[in-house]
Amino acid sequence: MLSNGNSKRAESDNLLLTVFAFACIYLIWGSTYLAIRYAVETIPPLFVAGFRHLIAGGFLFGWCWWRGLRPTRQQWLASIVLAVLFFLIGHGTLHWAQQTLPSGVAALLIATEPIFIAIIVSASHRSRITPLLLSGLLLGLLGVGFIIGAEVRTGSSDLLRSLTVLISAASWSIGVIYSRTGKLHPDPRMSAAMSLVAGSMMLLIAGVVTGEGAQLYPSLVSLRSFLSLIYLAVAGSLVAYSAYFWLLSRFPPTLIATHTYVNPLVAVFLVGRLAEKS
Repeated sequence: MLSNGNSKRAESDNLLLTVFAFACIYLIWGSTYLAIRYAVETIPPLFVAGFRHLIAGGFLFGWCWWRGLRPTRQQWLASIVLAVLFFLIGHGTLHWAQQTLPSGVAALLIATEPIFIAIIVSASHRSRITPLLLSGLLLGLLGVGFIIGAEVRTGSSDLLRSLTVLISAASWSIGVIYSRTGKLHPDPRMSAAMSLVAGSMMLLIAGVVTGEGAQLYPSLVSLRSFLSLIYLAVAGSLVAYSAYFWLLSRFPPTLIATHTYVNPLVAVFLVGRLAEKS
């Protein structure tokens, strides 16, 4: 048994890890919307998503393998399902939409994730919709309606991309619920690595199938796009996604999804700061 001092130290360490993990998904993921916008300027969107997850997933999987972790066939199948929801649909559509959709708008639309999670959880009879939850859902839907309605009234060509981001949020929400019941690897780092690797392969194949490979010219990739891709791989996928998976194994999905409320603030703040400097 742990002594009283060791127990308090363990609790303190766990608290620090929790604060760090939430800070990662609140702040880092909030900054990735702008990084995605820069990356897709000269790199096709599916290849941006594929490369960032391949770099992060390959490194993390290699580290887990070196530590002696070995996935089973069943765990791979579960990771592939999760990769379809999180990355092929979730990130593939988001990266495609952000070719023209402002990063702040994309982040606001992704904030519908808690709404989708609440609906799915309630529909599966895991919890009931309380008056407080219902008011929150209605407020969130009102916000989405305001954004979509503004684009319809102005005839914006980004309407389709906005709807695509909503599909991204819905797919990610289904993935969150699936991650609670899927037969994933018990170690959250290996689970994250496996889904990243599987997702990257799907995204790169999708990029080739949809003809994006013909639009990829390494010599024309700007320094800003390249550095944004590296940032997305290291900070967004390796660090933040690992933190996200660690949180998924410890906290309710509705609590973790609160990052979508903070991410738009970070995204809009960064855009505003850059606008001041330009």
